[in-house]
Amino acid sequence: MSKTKQTLRILFILASIGSVDFVPWIVVKAWILPLPDTVQEQLEEGIAYGFGGMIVYVDQGGKTPEYYAAGWHDRTKKISANPQALFKIASISKLYVAVAVAKLVKDNRLSLDEMLILG
Repeated sequence: MSKTKQTLRILFILASIGSVDFVPWIVVKAWILPLPDTVQEQLEEGIAYGFGGMIVYVDQGGKTPEYYAAGWHDRTKKISANPQALFKIASISKLYVAVAVAKLVKDNRLSLDEMLILG
C-alpha cells in the first residue's frame, strides 16, 4: 500500500472519530426513542429538553378542538403556560413582506438588483 493511501486512511479514521463531537445527540435520541403516548407527554418531554413553554392546538374535523400546554407563559412571574393565552405575533410580518416582494419581482414591478429608495 502506498504511503499516500495509508496517510489518507489514517486521516479519514481520525476525522470520523473526531466528527462524533459534532453529532446532535438530542436529535438522534429523539429519533431512536419511542414517542410518548399522549400529546401532553410529548410537550412535557420538550420542556425537559429546555423549551420554556409550549402550547398545542389540535383541530380534527368533526371533533371538539383540544388544547395542550406545558412549561411557562412567563417564567419570571411563575405563570404557567395557558392554552387560551394570547401571544404577540412577533415578526410574522416578514413572511408577508417577503411574499409581496416576490410577487412584485415576478410581475417585473420591482428588481432585486436595484436599490429601493423610499421617499
